[in-house]
Amino acid sequence: MSNPFYAYSAITDRPPLRMPRGERIAVWAGLNIEHYEYGKPALSLAQFTAGLTPDPLNHGWRDYGPRVGIWRLVDMFDHLDIQPTAIVNSDVVEQYPAIVRAGIERGWDWVAHGKNNSTWQTGMAPAEEKAYIGAVTDSIEFATGKRPKGWLGPALTASAATNDLLAEHGYLYNLDWGVDDEPFPLTVSAGSLISVPYSTELNDIPFSVLQGQPAAAFGQALIDQFDQLYAEGASRPRVLGFGVHPFLSGQPYRLRYLVEALQHMAKHEGVWFATADEIATWYRDGA
Repeated sequence: MSNPFYAYSAITDRPPLRMPRGERIAVWAGLNIEHYEYGKPALSLAQFTAGLTPDPLNHGWRDYGPRVGIWRLVDMFDHLDIQPTAIVNSDVVEQYPAIVRAGIERGWDWVAHGKNNSTWQTGMAPAEEKAYIGAVTDSIEFATGKRPKGWLGPALTASAATNDLLAEHGYLYNLDWGVDDEPFPLTVSAGSLISVPYSTELNDIPFSVLQGQPAAAFGQALIDQFDQLYAEGASRPRVLGFGVHPFLSGQPYRLRYLVEALQHMAKHEGVWFATADEIATWYRDGA
C-alpha cells in the first residue's frame, strides 16, 4: 500500500537480521502508563455514562491503573526478571511521582506517549506539534533523567508531519506503525527514524475493551503469537512487541494469564527479552 511514511518492502526480499547473540526472537513488553484528564470523555468501560461529569464509573476504572494496577505489574515484572519499556504521557511524570521513582530505581527506558491520553495530535499545525513534542520530551527527561528515544502517539494518533518532527527532535524510533515483524526505516525529510514492531492487536485495550475478549484469550494469543514467530525465527529472527495497561492487565483476575504467557516464553532457548530502546539501537547499529 502506497503512503508517504515508509516504502513497501516484502519481508522475504530482505537479508535476515542477526540478533546480538544469535537469538531467534526478541520480545519486548510495553507498559503503557497513562493520564486521562478529569471531565473529558475518554476510553470507557461503559459508554452510557461517558459524557457525564463527574463520571465515577469510567474515571474510576481508568484511575485504578496508577493507584493499584501499576504496582501489581511492577511486582510481576520484578518477579519474572523482565524489564518492561515504560510508555508514558508527560502528565504521568508530573502527576504520579511514585511511579517515576519506581522506574528510575529499576533503570526503565521511557517512551514518550504525548502529554496525556485526552490530547491527540491529529489536526495540529506543524509549529504547534513541534512545540508539543518538545515540551513532552523535555518534561519526561527532566523527571526521569533520560531523554526518551522512542515515541508512541496517544491512541496511536499522528499528523502528516509527526515523523519529520520526531526526527528533528532527535528521536531514534516511533512505535505508531505496526506493519512489520522487523524494524525498518521510516521516511523523513531530514535525519532518520526507525519503526520498531509493536502489535496493534496484542494490546489489552483492543483485545479486552474493543473486542470484549476474556483475559485467558489474551494470554493464549500472546503464547500463540510467540510460538509462531519463534518457529519462523529459526531461519529469520523476528520481533514481538506487545502492550499492557495498568487499569486492564493490572486487574487481579487478568494478571495470571499474562504471567503464564511470559513464563511460557522464558522457557525457550534463544529468546532476547529486550526493551524497545535496545531493539532500535541494535537495528541502527547494523543488526
